Formats: sequence, structure tokens, C-alpha cells
Amino acid sequence: MSNRPILILQMQRMGDLVLTFPLLLWLNRLYPDTPVWVVAERVFFEGLMPLSPQVTFFPREAAPALAKEQYSAVINLSHRPEAAALAGSVRCEHLAGPALRDGRATYIHGDWQLYRASLVHNNRHNLFHWADMNALDTIPLDRMRDTSWASPDWSRADAARVGLFVGASEALKHPSAEQWAKLVRALLNRGLKPVLLGGKADMPLGATIARMASVPALNLCGRFSLTEFVAMTRTLRYMITPDTGPMHVAAWTGTPVLNLSLGNVHPWETGPYQPGHHVLRSSISCTGCWHCKQPRPICHDSFSVERIAALTHAAIRQHSSEVHMHPVGQRLHVSARDAHGLYDLPNADGSATSTPRHALAAFWKAYFGAEFGVWTDAETHAAWSVLQARSPRALPILRKALLGLSRSILPALKGKESATSRADFWAAHPPALRPLTGYLHLYLQNTEYAPASYARSLQLIERILSLPSD
Repeated sequence: MSNRPILILQMQRMGDLVLTFPLLLWLNRLYPDTPVWVVAERVFFEGLMPLSPQVTFFPREAAPALAKEQYSAVINLSHRPEAAALAGSVRCEHLAGPALRDGRATYIHGDWQLYRASLVHNNRHNLFHWADMNALDTIPLDRMRDTSWASPDWSRADAARVGLFVGASEALKHPSAEQWAKLVRALLNRGLKPVLLGGKADMPLGATIARMASVPALNLCGRFSLTEFVAMTRTLRYMITPDTGPMHVAAWTGTPVLNLSLGNVHPWETGPYQPGHHVLRSSISCTGCWHCKQPRPICHDSFSVERIAALTHAAIRQHSSEVHMHPVGQRLHVSARDAHGLYDLPNADGSATSTPRHALAAFWKAYFGAEFGVWTDAETHAAWSVLQARSPRALPILRKALLGLSRSILPALKGKESATSRADFWAAHPPALRPLTGYLHLYLQNTEYAPASYARSLQLIERILSLPSD
């Protein structure tokens, strides 16, 4: 790669920008003499610049000037049309992510960016974290594996101060005002000092929580700029938060985090990235959804404020994330790294996750990692063996579905009409197969349904069908 700048396009929310920081760090280490430029939202990057790896930030308005430059690499991590237009208009040696070609159609470059796009409304069985997928098309896995991340800092001055970040991008993703108010009281009963945190949009919610709690609680919602908020998080012993941008800021700066993973979020994709943070989620089968299809968010029901308060008290008392609890109706995880250095969420008590659903997700993780050249087929075979042991009844169903998928693709090789061009192609197959059908749906579109793409699609199916059965 030349010494021309590397251009990163990240025009999404605060959390997305923070989850780009690992990629920026790896690029700095891998190409120390190459400038890294990042296009992001000014409202976010200005407050986060002191925390960011060494890069140069540009606002979206700079796109016309940036389009005139030449780059060693362009990595588009945004789904905004203007990001795809910029990525498609510049000259570069390496391109990853969506790019608008000739002003007509958008094509996605890079296996991992294409895989990530296939997760839209289809992420139930995904175990790859967003921060890892940001990098895997560009950064060698051994460089990612060799990175050491700082552990959470449990030595804050005020041992009792607990931050409660009350809002989120959607109401389904955070506890209700009543739940927060009960948690405030439960924390106070344990001698802790809860502090309500949030942005300006969260001020009404913060005021309601403070009123409903009917006890002294420091309400600081809307009081801080982003820079001031970052400084505030450094004073906290623990921060309880839904899946939010501020959660990622806290984890990046070493503030211990308890992520209440509720609503339409998937913690394997967007949980706190640094190791040693807690994730608490419901154990009901629909967790990790893209969009809630229930009449109401039933995952909220399992979040007992007394258990959350007990977990918080235990973590602070032990000065450690090694808290062994078995909350009824929930699962407590701790963020970690797997053997390859990628994000993992093992159970906090050290027990193995033995559900058939997790075994299926682990198989798809191993399968796509092998297909994209990150590791060898041995990983796929090992995950297949575990899946057979955990869910032997599922394998005949999966094989039957794979054969049906093959039959839907075969006519296209003969120049005949096939189901692959239908808008519902990926969803017309059983959920257990949709990681593959979702990827194939986008892959075929992305290659304009070329005959070679149909042939490769059949090869991807055949590799699973050829796996041994006990």
C-alpha cells in the first residue's frame, strides 16, 4: 500500500464512530507513515477527538474537496447515499464497503462488508462484532489478535458513584422511567450513589425518573457537552447503560460498564468492545432481534431491578468483572476475546453456552470465517461436530433446506428463470439457513447475477452438504 492517505467514511451515530476506533488504531500501527482521514459527523467527532487514535477528521461538507484526492485505501462504513457517492468517485488502490458506480448503482466491496450488509433484518445467528467487521477486509487477523486492550479501571476515587445512562436511540432499547426509578432506590438502599445521565433529548425522561424515585438522586441529564461527559464518566465506579454511544465511550475510556441489552439489539454485534465489561440480557428465544415483532417488548420483563442492583453492588465490592451470578430468566456475560482475538461474550460464571441456537450461530461464524480466508476449514468441521452433538434433529432439516436452495439456483446456470431474483429469496428459506441465503441474495445482486456467481453459490452450499454426519 502506498503512502497516500487512507480515507474512512463513518457518517453514522456516536457509537458507530467509537466502534471505528479499533480500526483506526490498527491502521496507525500497520501503516505508521500513512495519514488516516476520517469523514464523520462534526457533532460527534469534535467531542471524541481527544479519545481517538491519531487521525484527521473531516465533516461531511468536505466531501467535494476530498473527492479530488487519490487514496491508498477507502473504507466506507456508512450506509448513507452520500458516503457511497464519495467512495465511488475517488481514485484508490483498495476499496471496501458500498460505492456508487457511474452514478447508477451501488456495489459493496469486500467480503466482510457484503456479509455485514446481509445482516440487515437477518442477524439472528451472527456472532461477529461490528468493530471486527469494520476491520477484517483490511487488517490481518494476527494484528487484531496481538492487540492488548486495557482492562476496566476499578480504582476510581468515589467507590460508590454509579452512572445510569437513561436514554437510547429507541424507547424499546432502554428501561422505562418506572424501572429506572426503582433501580435508583435499590442502589441507594445498598449504599451506592446513583447519578442520572443523558443527553439533552433525555432531559424529560431524567426529570420523570427523578420525580418517580422520590429520593435524592443527582440528575445530570443534558448538563454536559460530549467532552464534559467523557470527563464525567472517568469519575464513575460503574456505569449502567443500554446499548448506546455513551456506553462505547465509557468502555473505550476504561469505565466499567454494565450493558442492559434489551429491546431490538444484538450484544454480539454492538456490546461493549473492550474485554471485562458486563452484558445482561434476557434468555427468551427472540433476543438479538433486528426489529421487535411482539405486541410489546417482553424481553423487558426479565430485567429485575433488584438483581441489577445486586450485580452492581457485587462488582463494586469485588473491584472486578468476575461476578458469578445466575439471574433467573437472564444471562450474564462478560466481554472477552476468542482464540482468534475476535469479540466474544462468554457466560460470566465460566459455564459453557450449550443452547442449540448458539451452536448454530457458532457454526455460521466458523463457516464464513473459513470461506473468507480468515481461518481454515478445520474450524468449520469442529463447529459442525458441536452442532451435531447439541442439535442432532436440526441437521436433517438443514440438509433438506440446503438441497432445496440448490434446486432454486440450478435453473439460473442453464439460463432459465430462478427464484434468486425474487425480493423474498433470502427469507423464503428456514431461519436456520438465512445466514447463507441472506449473503447469497446480496452476493448475486452485487455480481449482477453472473454465471460464475451462481457456480460459486452452489460451491458454498456443497461445502456444507459435504460435511460428515455421525
